[in-house]
Amino acid sequence: MTTPASTFVTYQAVGNREDLSDMIYRIDPVDTPFMSGVDKEKATAINHEWQTQALAAPDNTNAQLEGDDPNTNATTPTVRLGNQCQISYKVARVSGTQQAVDHAGRDNELAYQEMLKGLELKRDLEMILCGTNQSKIVGNTTTPRKTASVLSWIFSNTSKGTAGGAADPTAADGTSIRTDGTQIAFTEARLKTVLSSIWTNGGKPGTVLTGAFNKQVFSTFTGRSTAIEEAKSKKIVASVDAYESDFGKLKVVASRFQRPRDVLVLEMDKWSVAYLNGRNMISIPLAKTGDSDRRQILAEYALVARNEKASGGVFDNTTS
Repeated sequence: MTTPASTFVTYQAVGNREDLSDMIYRIDPVDTPFMSGVDKEKATAINHEWQTQALAAPDNTNAQLEGDDPNTNATTPTVRLGNQCQISYKVARVSGTQQAVDHAGRDNELAYQEMLKGLELKRDLEMILCGTNQSKIVGNTTTPRKTASVLSWIFSNTSKGTAGGAADPTAADGTSIRTDGTQIAFTEARLKTVLSSIWTNGGKPGTVLTGAFNKQVFSTFTGRSTAIEEAKSKKIVASVDAYESDFGKLKVVASRFQRPRDVLVLEMDKWSVAYLNGRNMISIPLAKTGDSDRRQILAEYALVARNEKASGGVFDNTTS
């Protein structure tokens, strides 16, 4: 069957208007559980510093004479730590012509591109802070400053590979990186070892961040080796979002921007991101140098490890 002769059809037409939806669809994830979960504070210098304090060890021989003239106990000084403020930015640039024409899905092209660059920068920061194995770098006129990431601070409470040179940072001060080792399976026993170590050191972690593969491994831990069917709600539950440990409940969160080989066990309020005064995800109009407009979306920030003994990690996990 064919179209009748002389029938004017859309295939021949020239003046039909386009049908372009006024919606733009994104699928790229913008969830940043680490940055969303930790505190924010203000930095006033490019080397942001803070102090930690330890108490003297408990003394089970502390029995004193009646009427004794006491001696002064030794004083435990604070420890002064610091991290460098790193500059990260994205730049949006739109031609004058593109600004002037009609757009589908947005009224202002420059504002739309500025918004996208802000989301991209947020993802960059999440990956830099908890998904990059980097130590702090002071920098100079040719080398940018870098802030030490979570992986270079976690030192006291870890489980790592048993071969391949696996090693924790040399100190809990952000000056060195982890040495990755041969990958081994993520197990509940390894997690329990880290949780016990954190508790012994005084920490109370509440969040576990893990990649996709090991989030599924987590869901097979004690009592969850098979799916559970809830008859009343007519759904099957095969995941673990909360883990009842011997030392308290932990929220288990899948994190897209950390390394899949790492499982981070964090007391979130013992971490913070310090933004240099007035430089927290700001938009800066750049000089106009032609028939276009530019916006720089910028953050200058440092990771603050308020006390790394409150957190830990299960490292060198297999990812498939």
